[in-house]
Amino acid sequence: MSLQPMFKMVSRNTIKNDIIKNFDNLKSKTSNLLERVTSIIAITTDMWTSNSIKKGFMAITGHFIDDSWRLQSHILRFVHVPTPHDKDALCGASVNCLFDCNLERRLSTITVDNSSTNSAMMKTLLDEKLNKRDLFLSGRLFQLRCAAHILNLIVQEGLKVIGDGIGKVRDSVLYWIGSAGRIERFEEAARLLHCSCKKKLEYDCPTRWNSTYLMLRTALEYKEVFKKLSLTDTNYKSYPTEEQWSDAEDVCGKLKVSYYITEQFSGTQYPTSSQDFTKVREIKIDLEDWVKSFNPLISSMASAM
Repeated sequence: MSLQPMFKMVSRNTIKNDIIKNFDNLKSKTSNLLERVTSIIAITTDMWTSNSIKKGFMAITGHFIDDSWRLQSHILRFVHVPTPHDKDALCGASVNCLFDCNLERRLSTITVDNSSTNSAMMKTLLDEKLNKRDLFLSGRLFQLRCAAHILNLIVQEGLKVIGDGIGKVRDSVLYWIGSAGRIERFEEAARLLHCSCKKKLEYDCPTRWNSTYLMLRTALEYKEVFKKLSLTDTNYKSYPTEEQWSDAEDVCGKLKVSYYITEQFSGTQYPTSSQDFTKVREIKIDLEDWVKSFNPLISSMASAM
């Protein structure tokens, strides 16, 4: 409005109605597409919690090969799941979607996170809600556990061990992104040192291990910038020692392997299940090698993983 004063802002209700109209239109298109699909359909589910309203939502996605032999994925539901998120609540949300989309007799597999609640939900689906005779292979391969989630659990075990080893690097990142003024000073120091890295510092999220890898990767590229600022800012007291920088570099190198395998597991334009065994085997071989590392931090991390 400040650029064009004559622009008439639409009301909140108009925007809301437009969003609902687009939603209904896309829902109708997806339903029509599913009716025409002749292949069986695989389902993935994922839970997500909003940080702002503290409510849980389930995303349900359908995957299938169309008549032109193209892999397609479509979000079928994004629905609020009331607490507690037990097997009955998750099962209810899943069943409503499957029956509403007429998929109960066309399912191949359902991929879920590797948790006991999801396993209980899948048992309820098979034993009480669906007819096994209608399922692919009578439901013997109905539940698949998400390979990316299993890899996440493996790496999280390692991160519990190395938290203190990379703590000063994490504290340094947190300090220099703590205010707009510090961010400007950091960027100015990077410019004066002709640092080739253009990435922004990012604090890692405890529940997303790959963010720890990305944080370390970027921080290591700015090592000289941190060093310069440690000499001029008396309030910056978390500058890592050379040994801690070395530990961070070693950890980052090890996490890189898992990071790229997770990216391959998370591909959307190609089948991924055929890669699971070989990639997990690669990780196992690497872990057996890392356990023998002369760096006790890496050895401890690998043992936990």
